[in-house]
Amino acid sequence: MAFPRASQALSRFTVLDLTRVRSGPTCVRQLADWGANVIKIDALLEDGGGEQPGGPRQGADFQNLHRNKRAMTLNLKDPKGLAVFKRLVAKADVVVENFRPDVKTKLGIDYESLRGINPALVYGSISGFGQDGPYHKRPGFDQIAQGMGGLMSVTGAPGGGPMRVGIPVADLTAGLFCAIGILTALLERDVSGEGQWVQTSLLQAQIFMLDFQAARWLMEKEVAGQAGNNHPTSIPTGVFKTSDGYINIATTGGRIWERCAQAIGAPEMVTNPEYATAPARSKNRDALNAEISKRTVTKSTETWVKELNDAGVPCGPIYAIDQMFEDAQVKHLGIAQDVPNAANRPIRLLAQPVKLSRTPSRMAARPPEFGEQTEEVLAEFGFSASEIAELRQGKVV
Repeated sequence: MAFPRASQALSRFTVLDLTRVRSGPTCVRQLADWGANVIKIDALLEDGGGEQPGGPRQGADFQNLHRNKRAMTLNLKDPKGLAVFKRLVAKADVVVENFRPDVKTKLGIDYESLRGINPALVYGSISGFGQDGPYHKRPGFDQIAQGMGGLMSVTGAPGGGPMRVGIPVADLTAGLFCAIGILTALLERDVSGEGQWVQTSLLQAQIFMLDFQAARWLMEKEVAGQAGNNHPTSIPTGVFKTSDGYINIATTGGRIWERCAQAIGAPEMVTNPEYATAPARSKNRDALNAEISKRTVTKSTETWVKELNDAGVPCGPIYAIDQMFEDAQVKHLGIAQDVPNAANRPIRLLAQPVKLSRTPSRMAARPPEFGEQTEEVLAEFGFSASEIAELRQGKVV
């Protein structure tokens, strides 16, 4: 039976996945979820072992990153294994890796080596700090990138010291940017007929994600600091206590501020010179937040969400993760989906947050077991039964 595809959108492309841990698998997940023929290369060592890092294979993290893929084992440190990989490359469209820059060269699977085999190959690389430069050999980790990329300096309460974000944002965005680069290169290949090397790094991705905070320095030489839950420019925007929890309120511009003041029963605040203009609200933000909190604490979160939204004031509850998945709109969006599997094992994962009207993505296949489709994949690439048996015997696959 043919391996089920998650979509028809990218079904004409074959991807060799050499990635590990998070940033690389995040990139390849985008391609797999849109139907690419993704073959995950599980590292096989001479002793027959070699399970890759990234947490337990049956764990939530691994499962979420590797659905809609097939897997084969291969010992790339064995010359015969390298020869097998190069035969795969000859017929593939994309290779993705997130080794340290020097590792792929030592293995003989760097872009320059592979483009000679397949000039149309699109080769995606994710590193910690870039493929060259003074730090290129350093191992990269998300938290290091968050710190060096400036994010920790603007996260957390003022004076509280650097604070990491609660998700691996550098890993995740580097993966997404690499996927965008690969898709861009595939589109360009339709014109030129040639592949190219797509490169990004955790550090580049994290700096790019600073967005307007980085632009404030580049354009105005203003160094942003920690603002806690307060928005740095739209005031009042932040977290306010209610009678049974907390609520987010976001105001942008004078009209929304006027509606907010009316909705909380404080119309006089609109004409108060301390709050009447955006500069005044910025200067007196702490006093303004205190005045708003005096009023929000008198009603429940649910009540305020309804009343403020009815008044045209952007607001929302602050959920724990379990509460978030119970929200009516979250359920309607279908962001959590079950993954079919023969063992009927409960696998419920995050679906793609993008919808295409004709070629949607779906959970088509559970994450593969270690090297699960080795023979199947090799046969599709033209290896004979005797060749596969010999490779097995030599612990190459």
